[in-house]
Amino acid sequence: MTTLNGLPCEAVKRLLIVLLLLSLAAAMPARAATAIQEVKTSSGIKAWLVEDYAVPIITISFAFRGGSTQDPSDKEGVTNLMSGLFDEGAGDLESNAFQQRLDDAGAEMRFDARRDAVYGFMRVLANQKDDAFALLRLAIEQPRFDQAAMDRVRAQIVSGITAKEKDPETAAQIAWMKAIYGDHPYSRPYEGTEQSLAAITASDLKALHTRLFTRGNLAIAVAGAIDAGALKRDLDQIFSGLPAEPSLVPVAKTAPKLGQEIRIQYDLPQDRLRLAYPGISRKDPQFFAAYMMNHILGGGLWTEVREKRGLAYGIGSRLENNDHASALVIATRTRPDRAAETLSLILAEVSRMAEEGIGEEELEAAKKNVIGGYAIDNLNSSRAIADTLIAIQMQDQGIDYIERQKQLIQAVTVEDVRSAARRLLSADPAVMIVGPPLESRKG
Repeated sequence: MTTLNGLPCEAVKRLLIVLLLLSLAAAMPARAATAIQEVKTSSGIKAWLVEDYAVPIITISFAFRGGSTQDPSDKEGVTNLMSGLFDEGAGDLESNAFQQRLDDAGAEMRFDARRDAVYGFMRVLANQKDDAFALLRLAIEQPRFDQAAMDRVRAQIVSGITAKEKDPETAAQIAWMKAIYGDHPYSRPYEGTEQSLAAITASDLKALHTRLFTRGNLAIAVAGAIDAGALKRDLDQIFSGLPAEPSLVPVAKTAPKLGQEIRIQYDLPQDRLRLAYPGISRKDPQFFAAYMMNHILGGGLWTEVREKRGLAYGIGSRLENNDHASALVIATRTRPDRAAETLSLILAEVSRMAEEGIGEEELEAAKKNVIGGYAIDNLNSSRAIADTLIAIQMQDQGIDYIERQKQLIQAVTVEDVRSAARRLLSADPAVMIVGPPLESRKG
């Protein structure tokens, strides 16, 4: 058997395929504008398509609403386990045979379970799409969930959980989600626990697959060397055999529990600091004002904490938008003896933003930065385009969103930003400190 650095020949072949697809995808230039078509098949399946023939690659991204929030409380991790089994046999093909056929088709295929959806992805050379799409259809429609494959993938997940048990980052993340989301499904570890995984059976996986993998909760985006006519036929081939509608467990809206301090003591060279403030829905009329405010806040934190005082290698502020909760989160790491000072600076900068807002020049510079960077960050490859279009669909935005968001950003005023800052940043945040105890806060 041929090997490369200890890898078996089939793994080497798969690696070479991925590298080829990546190198071709990297040749695609960033786009200032992207023509998006809505494609609807004879069976009613819809997708967004961006045709691009610069390189002979087709990328398809798709998502089924209902991710780890659909896990029963006693079988946490079932959605994540399921997502690891779609290339472990489907239809009449057992695991090895399926993966061999996937390699022969020159295709890269992945599935990923997240809180609110299960995401899938395939990238393939255009002249090999028929064989690859036939395998994708088998994977999503007729996964086998064989016991041997289940046991192997489950053991891999458990091994990862065990390896991370003493990892401060993992412990901090678990404690953080529990503290701010309580008993909500968002507080549960998406990969499950050793105990919950042991309770999962093939019947559980099949039942979950039937509930989630349907046409009614499906979003699809395609980018690359394929036209609308061919795509319609391919989409029907891949997805039309799925059930019509999902059967999802309702998930309540929630908000992070603020005004608390979470301390996790570890003997670490750095303290990790994390703060949560109220978030804002993407459908809220103030969303883009809050988006611009957060962008400017992140820059101010970088200047005060990193550039002026060298207290951290990095610091960031982000708006987290999930289907059932939103939050504004600030995170950084710093020396234990400077952690109290760093936290005080963060709180002071947040208060300054809430009380004073921003100036006109600052806002205009931020608008240029955000609008100018969008194509570079989101439209620089077929994979990036497809993933961006899926994200837009999952946010229930329209097909004109990429262009419309520019107008919405341009329309934001200084007073809009000040109003959003007062709304989100006046609250007493949740604060997590991971590492040695803080010295007395300075300033």
